[in-house]
Amino acid sequence: MGGFFGIVSKTDCVADLYYGTDYHSHLGTKRGGMAVRNTHGFHRAIHNIENSYFRSKFESELAEFHGLQGIGVISDTDPQPLVIDSHLGTFAIVTVGRINNLADLIDKAFARKDYFSSTSDGITNPTEVAAMLICREESFEAGIRSAQEAIQGSCSLLLLTDKGIYAARDRLGRTPLVVGRRADATAVTFETSAFPNLGFETVYFPGPGEVVFLTADGWEQRLPAGERMQICSFLWVYYGYPASEYESINVERVRYNCGAALACQDNTEVDLIAGIPDSGIGHALGYANHKKIPYGRPFVKYTPTWPRSFMPQNPEMRDLVAKMKLIPVRRLIEGQRLLFCDDSIVRGTQLRENVQILFDCGACQVHMRTACPTLIYPCEFLNFSSSRSTLDLIGRKTIQELEGAEDKDLREYAESGSSKNLAMIESICSKLHLTSLKYQHLDDLVAAIGLPKERLCTHCWDGSSYY
Repeated sequence: MGGFFGIVSKTDCVADLYYGTDYHSHLGTKRGGMAVRNTHGFHRAIHNIENSYFRSKFESELAEFHGLQGIGVISDTDPQPLVIDSHLGTFAIVTVGRINNLADLIDKAFARKDYFSSTSDGITNPTEVAAMLICREESFEAGIRSAQEAIQGSCSLLLLTDKGIYAARDRLGRTPLVVGRRADATAVTFETSAFPNLGFETVYFPGPGEVVFLTADGWEQRLPAGERMQICSFLWVYYGYPASEYESINVERVRYNCGAALACQDNTEVDLIAGIPDSGIGHALGYANHKKIPYGRPFVKYTPTWPRSFMPQNPEMRDLVAKMKLIPVRRLIEGQRLLFCDDSIVRGTQLRENVQILFDCGACQVHMRTACPTLIYPCEFLNFSSSRSTLDLIGRKTIQELEGAEDKDLREYAESGSSKNLAMIESICSKLHLTSLKYQHLDDLVAAIGLPKERLCTHCWDGSSYY
């Protein structure tokens, strides 16, 4: 997915920018970047973070950064920030999202004799395309509005200008945006967890399509929010950091609620409840506390030397990293009936290996409960599962095996408790060698979050969404 952080301060902002951006490292693995503006202009740096961490890449060059305002990004796609010279002035830009009509926008630009630079892999940078759309208009506000109307998918962005920072949430609010204040500075972030240790108080959650302008003295609305919102439900289930809030709703609380909802639907007798680290832990705690069954850690994660396994480009490497980071605790496994909670099951490859390890360590039973329904539809908006083919999703692959046709009766399979839904789950359970498998009902997931369903994007599970 990716995430960003921006700050305008009355004193040098570099340390805050560095740590604020770093607090988004759980959202992406490809590129990290920062840009600051000072009396000499813009200073920018971008680094590859696929096999390292943001902090380690930027720490040695922090002394080169000086300024009262800056933006930073953790990107799972293109190198950012970009610095753009235009009739609107020179500005830096970062974006997060997915532009589904990128090729069409590029073709139209070529027809007008526009041009783009290329990234190292020969692909036009989507952030540059967003900047091009903005620069066609006579003001930043008009340009952002025009870009959001032209982009199909989602695109939230920060613009660092000579007077302050424009922060724009994507048109349907699929990604979050949060404004924070302290006495000497104003900041904007994806994750509210970036604020407390930097001394910021959360003061405002911009709505879908809203644009705000930040200075060191505060913020003001430049474009109003739209009426329709479909924020990604998976932010609470998986992507988000436990300490963060979206729409004033805490991630860890939602995960606890999800686990409790799973427990309400379950009468399985087990000895120990566990979470697949790390995102499954909150769900498992909710389950264990509701059932009053002991919570334990039969798997522990080892992170000091292993890179993040969020979304490496090579599936085999992703599975290897995930496997090597989870170490079984045999004394908590042997002779036990274990029930694990996790955020979701995407491909199932690594889970199948983990289940086998548990049985090899002497587990009597291994049950799995997932905090969301079966993933059937690839994400069209935030790059989650977008780099994988449809049949990489174990739910979709299983449907094809049952039906002999990839797209047949998808909505029936997505309906919790239907005969086709139960047949799909039984088949997945058998593939993963689990004792039992149950998925969250979509209605229970929506209730756990606490927003009306029409305000949430649930496309991955039921195929519904606005465009």
